[in-house]
Amino acid sequence: MRAAILTREFPPDVYGGAGVHVDFLVRELRRLVDVDVHCMGAPREGATAHSEQDPRLLDANPAMRILSTDLEMAAGVAAGTDVVHSHTWYANMAGHWAKLLYDVPHVVTAHSLEPFRPWKAEQLGGGYRVSSWAERTAFEAADAVVAVSHGMRGDVLTAYPDLDPARVHVVHNGIDTEFYRPDPGTEVLERIGVDLDRPYVAFVGRITRQKGVPHLLRAGLDFDPTVQVVLLAGAADTPELKAETDEAVERLTASRDGVFVVSEMLPREEVRQVLTHALAFLCPSVYEPLGIVNLEAMACETAVVASRVGGIPEVVAEGETGLLVDYDANDPRGLEQGLAEGVNRLVADPDLARRFGQAGRLRAVTEFAWGTVAHQTVGIYESLR
Repeated sequence: MRAAILTREFPPDVYGGAGVHVDFLVRELRRLVDVDVHCMGAPREGATAHSEQDPRLLDANPAMRILSTDLEMAAGVAAGTDVVHSHTWYANMAGHWAKLLYDVPHVVTAHSLEPFRPWKAEQLGGGYRVSSWAERTAFEAADAVVAVSHGMRGDVLTAYPDLDPARVHVVHNGIDTEFYRPDPGTEVLERIGVDLDRPYVAFVGRITRQKGVPHLLRAGLDFDPTVQVVLLAGAADTPELKAETDEAVERLTASRDGVFVVSEMLPREEVRQVLTHALAFLCPSVYEPLGIVNLEAMACETAVVASRVGGIPEVVAEGETGLLVDYDANDPRGLEQGLAEGVNRLVADPDLARRFGQAGRLRAVTEFAWGTVAHQTVGIYESLR
């Protein structure tokens, strides 16, 4: 069997959970079937890369440039391909067009859903309506939709009620527990300036409305004064969100010491070290299909304090591997208070945090192996032949 994986992200250009998913899934799929990867961006090993910089569309809305790249990706699918598998709306239309061109099944993995991310209109303007159209068109015509959690499956069927539920399958995200493991080193933390004699909490992710970073920063005002805060956070999606985040950072740093914001993307090895030594990893997302970074933290034997949204409760076992906090869009202060209470509870009981971390590592190893994900994915491919 030959599968074509269509994706925007592929190593070394990985900036989100979907890219991490594709990276590790492809590694395992290649043990089972022939795999061609088509990605976007600069040339690289292991994939055919397609530029997002169509010279005719340099001044166009970014969504139009993506669709131009999708056309090139669809045209590049090799003869003899048995199934195309697209990831995120960025590549969904490439998969849809390949399905129509070559009469092959199209599988879509739902990492997130445009109807549940209305804040993207700030970022894309009218392009958000284009991305929403692309996702809907591809999902409704797909031969199979893979949801990364049961919560995500429910969201898919809510967003696209015309989909036959029998076509929507749940295959959880995985984690490479050989790579993501406790790291005894501290040189990265020392370089950042973290005081190793004090506890710290960590966040890793993009600054986007989805990730809830301003909620975390406001929660930090009520953290125990001994706690440090380490944010490995990329650039904000919009100038408005950047301004809001910068203001929240300034307010937090004015109220306490030990706040560290790292804006450049660190290598995974360095992120692993930051996760390992944290008292807890914080995930304040307001929307999260699964939250693969929670698995990364758990695999590093770190407790998690997270919002109870989407697929997070399928990963973080309440009272076993971490603490979950309810989120109500009409009362965001409740999430902020809950995050602070969770952090302070672990500060007061570091043995509990340690037990959560140990249980999280065991859960990651036994229940979220990428080999299992790949076998389940190939099973879906074979069911469509």
